[in-house]
Amino acid sequence: MVILCMEIAEEIKEARDILQVILKAKKLLRMYPPNNPIYTKTLEESFLKFKQFLDYKDNFTINIRQNSILYDDEPIYSSNEKEDNLALFFFKDGLRQLTFKKGLPSDELEEFLKILAYDFEHEAFDEDIVTLLWEKDFQYIQYIVDEAFLIDEEEENYEVVAEKKVKEQVTDVNDLVRAYFEGFQEEEHKGIAIVPLTDKDLKMLVEEIERDSSEKIGKLISILFEIIYQTVGKTDIEDIFAFLRDSVKYCAEHGDLAMILEILSKAEQTIKDPVIGEREKKYLTMLNQYIGSDEIISLFAELFDSGVDIDEGLFNNIALYFDKNAIEPLIKYLGELKTIRARKIIIDSLVSLGKKDIHSIAKGLNDERWYVVRNIIYILRKIADKRAIEYLLKTIRHPDVRVKKEVIKTLGELGGREVIQSLRECLDDPDMQVRIAAVKAFGNIATEPAKKILLDKISEKSFKDKQFEEKKDFFETISRWKDEDVFNFLVKIMQTRSFFNRGKLFESKACAAYALGLTGNKDAIIVLEKFKDSGNKLLRDYSNIALRKLING
Repeated sequence: MVILCMEIAEEIKEARDILQVILKAKKLLRMYPPNNPIYTKTLEESFLKFKQFLDYKDNFTINIRQNSILYDDEPIYSSNEKEDNLALFFFKDGLRQLTFKKGLPSDELEEFLKILAYDFEHEAFDEDIVTLLWEKDFQYIQYIVDEAFLIDEEEENYEVVAEKKVKEQVTDVNDLVRAYFEGFQEEEHKGIAIVPLTDKDLKMLVEEIERDSSEKIGKLISILFEIIYQTVGKTDIEDIFAFLRDSVKYCAEHGDLAMILEILSKAEQTIKDPVIGEREKKYLTMLNQYIGSDEIISLFAELFDSGVDIDEGLFNNIALYFDKNAIEPLIKYLGELKTIRARKIIIDSLVSLGKKDIHSIAKGLNDERWYVVRNIIYILRKIADKRAIEYLLKTIRHPDVRVKKEVIKTLGELGGREVIQSLRECLDDPDMQVRIAAVKAFGNIATEPAKKILLDKISEKSFKDKQFEEKKDFFETISRWKDEDVFNFLVKIMQTRSFFNRGKLFESKACAAYALGLTGNKDAIIVLEKFKDSGNKLLRDYSNIALRKLING
């Protein structure tokens, strides 16, 4: 019983599939001429679907209701729409049942589908679907018509209703004549009928065309590589390479990243095969140069910026085949891309590729566009190669603050003795954000010389005049050194007394209290307890914050 239920369910599913094939063919056969590949492919798919069903069933019979179609009393199609309603399309002309018999030939199915594809509302003939079926005299397609219900109740009363409306709306003969005249004018201006397509229809067509093109390109590629194998040393490899190159360009223009990856993968496998000659290998290796050319990179950039949904994983795998020549065009289009997502894809590729050639990446630091320079600095930071330091040091005096902050951050992460002096100079930069970036960079370097520079800067007489935000960043950074020198330095500031500039002193004490809390040294609790009830609100608040952190963790 379970097996029988499963068979019935599968049969219903296949019946639904046939209805979908009919719907698809009804639209596509109206749009394309018989010599079009899509027209031909639609017929082939439709015939195959019917044949598969009729191979194990004697016939395929559907019963037609006004808004639904049934197979074996099970609904396989339903729609309440006035337009694009297949059930209503059949029903309004009186069709109540359609049967397709085993042995249905493809030419008879084609004639049936062509009838469905007629635009009955606009094309210049008066026949209905039943008349056309009768004229064809099909041998394998049978139908049942209900003559009594060729039109629904509203259509039966159409003339009565129309006459009533005219009497209600037209008050004299002139109005009536004008109504007729306007009606004729309206007909004259109708022109060629345009088939309405939904978004779903358009998406289906695009996918169909893309799939068809991709399949053909795939077959071509397989043939080209087979020719290489079959005629090693004999074939004109230049011509085959030209075909492969054109295929890569075509795929890039149409966003077919999967096919580009397949071409590159096949080329790589072929190069590794010992039976392939050196001449063939040389040309196949040139494909890696070609995909990194300005011609192809520009197509990738256009694709990424278009907003089309792409598989970034596919492009990342393609980028693994890039040679060094791809760096220059990638940087060029990095500066022209409009979307963050597109720039990220290019940046990730440059990070991977830049490990092969730091020098070529660093050339981007000379770009006139500040945002390109900042992105190149980011790329160098992600590559994390200390050889980049010599190029970055030349950029530290860039006029744009955003670039300076990025290069300071990168130098801090790369570290090294050679960056210390340049970062020290940045502590005196006119821009506070640049100075704060330099402080944090010293914190990342975390060496003894870096610590000494920060402690000396805090000890300077002019330090007290800095804004509280900047002071706080200094103290927060030195708290990273969990040693006795820093602890004693902070305690000393907490214990400092002065009768002058007490407001500025309280700011420094509050920062020191905050830093003591960050050190995690519980010996600071005794010191902080003395200031938890301070008359200065800023010092009191930060002392209590530090105490809670030390006590509660």
